[in-house]
Amino acid sequence: MAGLKLTKINKTYPNGFKAVKDIDLEIVDKEFMVLVGPSGCGKTTTLRMIAGLEEITKGDLEIGDKHVNDVAPKDRDIAMVFQNYALYPHMSVFDNMGFALKLRKMSKQDIKDRVQKAAEILGIESMLTRKPKELSGGQRQRVALGRAIVRQPQVFLMDEPLSNLDAKLRVQMRAELIKLHRELQTTFVYVTHDQTEAMTMGTRICVMNDGLILQVDKPSEIYNHPVNKFVASFIGAPQMNFIPAVLIEENGQTFAKCGDSKLLLKSEDRLKPYIGKSVDLGVRPENCIIGEGGIKAVVELRELLGSETFLYLKMGEINLIARVSSDVDYAIGDVVELSIKNDFYHVFDKETEMAVV
Repeated sequence: MAGLKLTKINKTYPNGFKAVKDIDLEIVDKEFMVLVGPSGCGKTTTLRMIAGLEEITKGDLEIGDKHVNDVAPKDRDIAMVFQNYALYPHMSVFDNMGFALKLRKMSKQDIKDRVQKAAEILGIESMLTRKPKELSGGQRQRVALGRAIVRQPQVFLMDEPLSNLDAKLRVQMRAELIKLHRELQTTFVYVTHDQTEAMTMGTRICVMNDGLILQVDKPSEIYNHPVNKFVASFIGAPQMNFIPAVLIEENGQTFAKCGDSKLLLKSEDRLKPYIGKSVDLGVRPENCIIGEGGIKAVVELRELLGSETFLYLKMGEINLIARVSSDVDYAIGDVVELSIKNDFYHVFDKETEMAVV
């Protein structure tokens, strides 16, 4: 088993496009690291450089204690699981899983033992004689995972492996991958654009955008303490509300003045340099309170989701979302007043978009 260390890694293509820009990332042994970000942010390119499928333009990559920039993919002791499964259609499940071991010239018995053990872990023992076309999407993904497991690599690399599955199966496979990581005790590096996958699976999350790493931390820390507006908006569903405001002081208290309304904030030292200045106030939907006092907004849409309701609100030109109890009954067009629960808010610098900390 091994950790990874990426030092000042860059990827520039011949046309001059910089896909990855000077990133530093250390992934510890046995960690489940999730690289998350929008399409084109550089996460898959980073994964492919770790795998050796993309050449590193500049920087250093270490797997374990070995510098691997110039090491061929087959010699890096990693296994990659692709989005499209990449199974051989003419081979049985058993032969697909054991093919890499056959190329290593392992004995038939050793191949059989490894494939059987992986099949038991994944619950596909009864499918070993089938061809890929006879399997569902979820079963094919298990076979792709099994093919990686039998190699017993130091590091598993996964490139959006669940994106082709339906919603219910994705939830099931997420749970199985978490369990698999716990059983194998191996380093996982997992790429996704789905922030829910990142939040539920990763021991740590690396949020990327525009070829840069913006924040690396535990899921709860990234959710509760985003470093800037992009991270705050990308992590969390529905996304965080952003309300343009001016910070003011009255009678020793700090307020966020939003149009003609005011929201009482906790008086903190971090906010003092921003008194009298424009900021963006960030509030997650679950921390919005609908009642008396606060910002006036108009209900534009109600979305009932069983135990809770999302209220889509309009405050001037600003769109807001509040997550409330399902027994709250507001009609479209109603004017409501929105305040913040228990000081759960974020303040972002208007120019830099960095969190005020």
